[in-house]
Amino acid sequence: MLRWPVWNKNKFLGITFLGIGLWAWNEKGVLSNISSITDLGGFDPVWLFLVVGGVMFILGFAGCIGALRENTFLLKFFSVFLGIIFFLELTAGVLAFVFKDWIKDQLYFFINNNIRAYRDDIDLQNLIDFTQEYWQCCGAFGADDWNLNIYFNCTDSNASRERCGVPFSCCTKDPAEDVINTQCGYDARQKPEVDQQIVIYTKGCVPQFEKWLQDNLTIVAGIFIGIALLQIFGICLAQNLVSDIEAVRASW
Repeated sequence: MLRWPVWNKNKFLGITFLGIGLWAWNEKGVLSNISSITDLGGFDPVWLFLVVGGVMFILGFAGCIGALRENTFLLKFFSVFLGIIFFLELTAGVLAFVFKDWIKDQLYFFINNNIRAYRDDIDLQNLIDFTQEYWQCCGAFGADDWNLNIYFNCTDSNASRERCGVPFSCCTKDPAEDVINTQCGYDARQKPEVDQQIVIYTKGCVPQFEKWLQDNLTIVAGIFIGIALLQIFGICLAQNLVSDIEAVRASW
C-alpha cells in the first residue's frame, strides 16, 4: 500500500487552499459577518480557493484513508467522485466548443458585472487589474465598458476624480517607469480615440482572451489532456486497489 502518499499530498494541498480562502475571508471580515457574502455584486476570487480546496480535500481524504485503511467504500467514492468531475469537464469542453457565441456572451456579462463591483472588493479589484495587465486589454470589449462603474462613468452627475477614466491597469506600460502611476488613467476616455491608443489599451479582454487562446491552443490542450490523463489514472488506480482488496478478502 505505497500509493496512499499521493492522495495524502492531495489532501494537504486541499487543506492549504481552504486555509488561504478562510484567511482571506477573515481579513475582509466576512467570517464575522456571514451575510456579507451576498453583498458583493461581482465575483469573489476567494470562492476559487474554497471550492478547489474543498474538492481536493474530499478527494485526498477519501483516497488517502481508503488506501491506508483498505476501505473499499471510500475508494469507490473517490473513483466515482473523480469520474463525475471528469465527465463534467468533458461536457463543459464540448458545450464550450458547440456554443461559442453563448460562452462569449456569458463572458461579456461576467466581466461587465465585475466591472460594476470593481471598488467593492480588493480581491476582485486585483483580479481585474491582473487580467487587464496580462492580456493588455481594457473592459470586456473596450475601454468604454468602464462607463458601467459609478466611479469611472462619464455622466455629468459623477463627481469622482476618476470620471471618464479607466483603472491604471488599462494604461500602456512605459519600461522606463519603475513606479506604477495609479493615476495614469484619469480623463483617458475624454481624449480622441487616436490619443487614447497612446495612453491606454483600447482592445477588450474578451477578444484578447480569444487571441491568447488561439496563440496558445497547443499548450492549453496539452494541459487539459494532462489533467484528464491524471484523473483517468486516479480512477484506474482506485479501481485496481478495490479489486486487489476484494480479491484478498475473497481468499480468506
